[in-house]
Amino acid sequence: MWVYLKLFEVLFPVFFVIGIGYYLGKKNPKIDTTFITNFAANVGTPAMIIYALNPTNISFEVFKDFFWYYLIAILCFFGVGIIFLFFLKTKDIIRELPPYVMPNTGNMGLPICLFAYGSKGLGVAAAISALIILCHFTLGVFLADRKFSIKIILKSPPFYAILISLALLYYDLKLPIFIENTTFLLMYATIFLILMSLGIALTRLKVFSLNKAIFASISRVIIGPIIGYLLILYFKLDGFAAGVMLIQCSMPSAILNYLVGSMYSPKRVVDNIASMIVVSTVMSFITIPLVVFFALKYF
Repeated sequence: MWVYLKLFEVLFPVFFVIGIGYYLGKKNPKIDTTFITNFAANVGTPAMIIYALNPTNISFEVFKDFFWYYLIAILCFFGVGIIFLFFLKTKDIIRELPPYVMPNTGNMGLPICLFAYGSKGLGVAAAISALIILCHFTLGVFLADRKFSIKIILKSPPFYAILISLALLYYDLKLPIFIENTTFLLMYATIFLILMSLGIALTRLKVFSLNKAIFASISRVIIGPIIGYLLILYFKLDGFAAGVMLIQCSMPSAILNYLVGSMYSPKRVVDNIASMIVVSTVMSFITIPLVVFFALKYF
C-alpha cells in the first residue's frame, strides 16, 4: 500500500503544475512565456545545477560514473532513433534525431527524482541532466544545423554552472550557506515555472502526423525505460541510483529539442519534432506512473 501512496506523492505535484500551465495556456493562448524561458536558461537552470551538484548531495565519483552511464544510454537512444527513422522512411534522419536522443530529464525528470528519492536522488538526476544540457548545446545544435559552433556553448550560463559544480565536487568544497539557500529557492521556483511552461507548450505545439508521432514516441517512452533497465543490470546498480537511472531514461522528448530545431532546421523537420514532443509527453502521463511505481517498489 505504501508504494501507491508514495507514487501519488511523487507524481501529483508534477502533473498538477503541468495542468496549471495547460489551463492557463488554454485560457489565454497569447500568454507570453518569454520570461520563463529566459529566467530558466540564464538564472534558474544554473542555480539548479549548482545546488543539486554539490558535495552534500553527490560525490565527484558518483557524478563521473553516472555521467558515463547515461552517455552510454544516449548512444543507445541514438541507435534506436536511427532505426525508427529508417523505418519511417525519413528523408532527413540527422536533423530529426534530437527528440529521440535527448529526453526531458530536466523539466520532468529532476522534480520526479527529487520527490521520489530526496536530495540524493536529485544529485544523481542532476548529473544526468547536466549531460543532456551539454548535449542540447553541442550535439543538438550540430544535428539541427549540421555544423558545430563553440560560441553557443560559451554563451550558455548552464555550461559555466556545470564547470563550477565540477570544481566543487572535485575539491569537495561545500557551498556557503547563503549561496545554498539562494540556489535552493531559485531551484524550486525554476521547477515550478518550467513545469508550468511545459503545460502551456502542450497547448501550442501541434501534431502533424499522429500515426508517425505515436510510432516515433514509442522509442522514447517504451524503449527508453527498457534501455535504462538493461543498463541497471549491466552496471549492477541498486537503490535510489538505479531508480533514478530508470526514471531518467523514461522521460519524453525535451521541449528544448523544438526550440533548437526552430532556430536551425527547416519547418518540415521542426513540425515532426514538435509532433513527437507532444505525443511522447502525453504518452508519458501513462508510462511514467508505471515506471515510477516499478522504481519505488524494487529500488
